Amino acid sequence: MTVLLVTFGYLLGSISLAYLVARWIRGIDLRRWGSGTVSGTGVYYHVSKWAVVLVGIFDLAKGAFPTWLGLRLGLGLPVALAAGLAAVIGHNWPFYLGFKGGRGIAAMMGVLLVVFPWGALWLGPALGIGRLFRFTGLGGLLGLATLPILGLIIGQSPAVIWACGGMLLLTVIKRLEANRLPLPPPGPKRRRVLICRLLFDRDVGPREVWTERGLIK
Repeated sequence: MTVLLVTFGYLLGSISLAYLVARWIRGIDLRRWGSGTVSGTGVYYHVSKWAVVLVGIFDLAKGAFPTWLGLRLGLGLPVALAAGLAAVIGHNWPFYLGFKGGRGIAAMMGVLLVVFPWGALWLGPALGIGRLFRFTGLGGLLGLATLPILGLIIGQSPAVIWACGGMLLLTVIKRLEANRLPLPPPGPKRRRVLICRLLFDRDVGPREVWTERGLIK
């Protein structure tokens, strides 16, 4: 049952409504537009501002449902969290899109809503404040980095605290990997790009240059 649930979580997470909406509405592949991520942000900038609401709700549910199901089936908190994190991995690296997906923040929020609601309430404002100051990526990173500390303060179980650490690790890996976008040759420029990816979730400084650019050749 554990293997089945974790596999189900990954397969559910791999269903990308952002990709499907972009195909249905505009006939484009989000992997080749803007930041190259298959995410709600890509839908917002390149497809439709209203459609991003549906995409966000669906991505939230992708993380929440496997986590809830694991608890409902009585498999225990660690298994439920593993299934939720598997959904995040599926969202970030969907097998049928060449393992090029989104960032998984909404799916992580779904997991947190089930097992650690205070964590979701912490991460949401962190993203909002980052958005307000035009540094959403940095806000999200700081929110995730402080989640384990919040969990320790509140007295969450070790499984939840480790899962929060796992969310941070997945985010760091995904940002640095950036759907395998090519890096500059070794040297100062490559280091600058990697720092920008880690802190701001983009290869360049100004957000608009990155997220609102057109077709990636």
